[in-house]
Amino acid sequence: MDRAQLADFLRRRREALLPRDVGFAAGVRRRTQGLRREEVALLAGMSTDYYSRLEQQRGSQPSEQMVAAIARALRLQPDERDHLYLLAGHQAPARPGPSAAVHAATLRILDRLHDTPAVVISNVGETLAQNRLAVALLGDASGYTGLARSFVWRWFADPAARLIYPEADHERHSRVLVSNLRAAYVRRGQDPFVQEIVTSLAAASPEFVALWERHEVAVRRMDTKRIVHPELGVIELDCQGFVAESETQKLLVYTAAPGSHAAEQLETLARREGILTSGI
Repeated sequence: MDRAQLADFLRRRREALLPRDVGFAAGVRRRTQGLRREEVALLAGMSTDYYSRLEQQRGSQPSEQMVAAIARALRLQPDERDHLYLLAGHQAPARPGPSAAVHAATLRILDRLHDTPAVVISNVGETLAQNRLAVALLGDASGYTGLARSFVWRWFADPAARLIYPEADHERHSRVLVSNLRAAYVRRGQDPFVQEIVTSLAAASPEFVALWERHEVAVRRMDTKRIVHPELGVIELDCQGFVAESETQKLLVYTAAPGSHAAEQLETLARREGILTSGI
């Protein structure tokens, strides 16, 4: 970890961002060039003190999860993001495919959902962006490489991927994932990454083959999901999907009915993560 270069890079990237770039009002008496430190911290879902220490060369080494959050908050381009990982003492993760650039407007929505789990995924199940509460709920998906970037591939190729849902729900999720992949295959069938997912699973998973041969096609936009959290148990949430105009990406937002047990579980999770909230 190169503290001096990390601090300088963070400061310069922060000063290069305009408030309107991230949806903030400029203000009539704004004296700070670019964003304020507290604004970057808010966007990244961390304390102002922690972020300030990084810019002052006093902070501890940020985790890969923290680096990913800072990169998103500062709207870093791929080369800049890789540079940030290296300065922080981490190997830069593999870059997702060409459909992975999340629209700035979608990122602004994600930034404002700090007390609501939200994820941006591609139409083949790659996690493109997560907010902090989504990481706490679903796990950090930023470190996967190769075919494992696709949750669809992991679902059929890695038994551990299924631990996130109760076993009784597995059959339904399998059908939904394959029908979503079918829809993506029609749109991106010439994409080598999509072709490789289908070819690999067809050779390795009889379950996948049986579902694929049904030729069911659907893009799921609303669902109720039971998430198995290792500490809080099963959390039943409504999952709303907002599909981008290109239909290559989708913003997933997880919510619970006010006053429900699931809402209490989400609030507990948010407080554990240090996300200030008066209730979810």
